[in-house]
Amino acid sequence: MMLPVAILAGGLATRLRPLTDSIPKSLVPVNGEPFIAWQLRLLQKSGLRQVVLCVGHLGQMVQDFVGNGSQFGLEVTYSHDGPELRGTGGAIRNALPLLGGRFFVLYGDSYLPCDYASVQQAFERCGKLALMTVYRNQNCWDTSNIEFAGGRILAYDKINRTDRMAHIDYGLGVFDARAFEEPGADLACIYQSLLRKNQLAACEIHERFYEIGSLQGIEDLSAYLREQ
Repeated sequence: MMLPVAILAGGLATRLRPLTDSIPKSLVPVNGEPFIAWQLRLLQKSGLRQVVLCVGHLGQMVQDFVGNGSQFGLEVTYSHDGPELRGTGGAIRNALPLLGGRFFVLYGDSYLPCDYASVQQAFERCGKLALMTVYRNQNCWDTSNIEFAGGRILAYDKINRTDRMAHIDYGLGVFDARAFEEPGADLACIYQSLLRKNQLAACEIHERFYEIGSLQGIEDLSAYLREQ
């Protein structure tokens, strides 16, 4: 049985303005369809069935489009940020009653063609509160932020980067709900706290990630989907 997945879809998407002044990033068109349609079909194809959409900015538009998820073969529920943005960590804490004890977390602008079942199995074997997927990026698709060796994350920092950082956070995590007892409004801070306490495992992914956080990212994903 695959775990549920929380999708963090509440951000303001400032890099895509003015496009995202009137629509949320999840509904940005990619090859003629809202991005979230592609994302949800990928999750369904990967064996996932339960999705919790953590929405904020223009979130009702996302809910109006996706509904209960049945058109995508999924069960979709919603966790709304409310009037104040909670940050990625706060959004997950807010959604915990819908997610249960263990779950995936995925960014709302990420298209990740990886083996989700293998990632879940790695988490179930690791005995830690969380697992981060990592990709050997070497500053190619974005700035690398992880020092990874021997199957372990040695350092993770989005701000204070070093020359030893050849990997990047792929964008998919798996968590025990107790991980969110850690302080921090941002998911990156929670990951760092778990790493310091030796409670963060890693799973290396070899498929490239795609994202729609930039116009170049949208172009790259559009080309990939056409090839598929």
